[in-house]
Formats: sequence, structure tokens, C-alpha cells
Amino acid sequence: MASRQSGLLRWKIGDVTITRVLESTNSELGPILFPELSRAEIDAVSWLRPYFVDADGKMVLSFHALVVESSGRRILVDTCVGNDKERPVVPEWHMRTGPFLSDLAAAGAPRESIDTVLCTHMHIDHVGWNTMKVGERFVPTFPNARYLFGRTEWEHWKDEPEDFGPVITDSVRPIVDAGLADLVEGEHRVTEEVWLESTPGHTPGHVSVRIRSRGEDAVITGDVMHHPLQIARPSVCPFVDFDDEQSRRTRRSFLERCADKPMLVIGTHFAAPTAGRIVRDGDTFRFAV
Repeated sequence: MASRQSGLLRWKIGDVTITRVLESTNSELGPILFPELSRAEIDAVSWLRPYFVDADGKMVLSFHALVVESSGRRILVDTCVGNDKERPVVPEWHMRTGPFLSDLAAAGAPRESIDTVLCTHMHIDHVGWNTMKVGERFVPTFPNARYLFGRTEWEHWKDEPEDFGPVITDSVRPIVDAGLADLVEGEHRVTEEVWLESTPGHTPGHVSVRIRSRGEDAVITGDVMHHPLQIARPSVCPFVDFDDEQSRRTRRSFLERCADKPMLVIGTHFAAPTAGRIVRDGDTFRFAV
């Protein structure tokens, strides 16, 4: 069940509540992420309209966090881009001053109330609000939270060159240094209703988030898919995938598991309405919203 309140999107999965808090949308990144896709290939997937492609035929991407409330826990899944971060690779993200924290509070989840932060992976747009700038330092944004990082993910990124800006330096390492990070395995259970599911390929330790409560099911994709077009064309990879072949295998397996089942699929970068069902469509799939 979904509801909209003051621009928010909210879903109930049994006893679990999931709320989308938007940081930004972007229709200019599509050609950068998917440089080999033509306008004709996008237009050929007619069901992408009206939600996921704009009037100019550009792919719309959403950058949002998801607040998952389960068993008395308040879990924040992925933390977007953040403010005051050096991100020259995407001008709109460079030194942002957006209202994300006030929007989070307006959604009923002020930062002090978050007890768990869960990052599906450690890319630039999934860890930004892990920290906030106070004076000249980046400090943990959610002081009462434990931050769950995939052990494989951390081991990969901790010593990698920071090609897209000082992402690990300003948004991950301060959490580790503060003693707030828990390194977890790919199938870690957060509550009885919420657990991780290993979905590697986009990054080495990438995870999705599964929810099951009172016989109802949902999954938060992470970057198994960046855009619903990849539901119709699972072989399409963004240039930022770590391992294209593994990414394709993971995505196809993900779609097969979800197809034609009462599983709510919540896209981490899917524009509103953001959530829907995977439906078989010939030898591929479509997204039913």
C-alpha cells in the first residue's frame, strides 16, 4: 500500500513502514551513465512514460533515501549526495546546500532518531549524508546510529583512488574512525523483518534490502538497476558498474526472482512513483506501477 503526503512517498509492508525522502532529481545524467543508449532505444520502451522519461526523451533519475521502520528500529537506507562535499564530477552535486535534513525531520525522522544507517554500497550518491560539516570537519550526521557497511565493500574501497571526489575520506572514513561502523556480511539480518541480500556486480560488495512482514514482501534495489529501462533491457549496464558481466547476471537473477510475484520493488533511483511490480513481458520484463 502506498500513500503520498506533502510530496513524500510512503509504503506499508505488513508492520513495516517505508518512507522516501527526496534529495534531488536529474534528467541530464542518463547519457553520462548510459553513453551507448540512443534516443530510439529509450523511446522503444513505451511504458517508461510518463514517469521515467521526460518530455524530451531524457531518462529521469531520482536521488533519495528510504526510512525503514521495523521492530522499533528506524533504519535509513542510503544517504544520497550530502551537503558541502567536493564533487566536481557532477556540478549539481558540488558543494550542495540542500534541505535534506529538514525534509527528513518533516518526514517524521529527525537525524537524532535514526538508530541504523545502511549503505547498499559506497558510491558518491549513497554515502554523502553519512557525515555533515561542522566547522572544518566532517562528523557523523546520525550520532545515535550504528552504520552498517558491507565488509567486502569497505575492503575494496578503503584504499582505492578517489576518482569522483574524496568520497571515502569525507563520508565513510569519519564513521569508521568514530567507532560507529559495523562491517557486515552480505546476508546480514537487521531485524526479523529486514535483511540484506548480496547483489554484487555494480560494486564488489553491493547489497539490496529485503523486507518481509505479515506475509507481505518488498525489496529496495540499490543499484542493481539505476533506471527502469534496465528492467526491459537487463543487459544494459551503466559505465560505473565494477563488473559488467556479473552485474548482468545479478540483475537477470533479481528480475527472475521478483517477476509475477506480489513483491513490491522500490527503486533506489526510480523517479516517482518509485515502487511497483516486475511483470514478465515476452522474453523480458516491465515495471507495473
